[in-house]
Amino acid sequence: MGLDEAGVNEITDTVSCPGTDSCKLGITASMGANRAIRDQLISMEIEDPLVRRMHVKTSGCPNGCGRHHLAHIGLQGASVKGENGQQVPAYEVYIGGSYDEGEDFRYAKRVSTKLPSKRAPEAVARIVTFYQNRRQEGETFNRFVDRVGHPAFEALLADLRPVGAIAENFELYQDWERAGLYKLERGEGECAV
Repeated sequence: MGLDEAGVNEITDTVSCPGTDSCKLGITASMGANRAIRDQLISMEIEDPLVRRMHVKTSGCPNGCGRHHLAHIGLQGASVKGENGQQVPAYEVYIGGSYDEGEDFRYAKRVSTKLPSKRAPEAVARIVTFYQNRRQEGETFNRFVDRVGHPAFEALLADLRPVGAIAENFELYQDWERAGLYKLERGEGECAV
């Protein structure tokens, strides 16, 4: 059936919650972002076994249904203000979480302020490449994070944060797989009582 094409429990086996596709608590279209991130990772043709065993997870809001807070690289849905106060779909980036057997359980920590949703695949690719190029022999991702520190990742992603004007960056003002301008609309969600 092709369900294992992404590689089960490998970096390309990305996870997300439904986000704004079906949850009224959703802030971002996390399933669309997840597909774009997965496509980015697949295009990188990663063969390194230490990288392949990493987890990438995306949640469309702070509730964390996509379990971004447990991932090596996690994204939490948010929004930022662009030109003239226009809302822009965004993600907060988290790194260093773990729930795998053989690793210490720990929550990921936020490493940067919000960056536009459409730049999430680039952010994930940069983090992976940074790890691959700078790690020590046999060093797992979380050990690497501990060694280099979160400020190194903040500097790595800093240029992805600015939104700019709508005329030059219209796609940043749209969410994944959506045609119109983004607008944050929240209500009672699927998990709300």
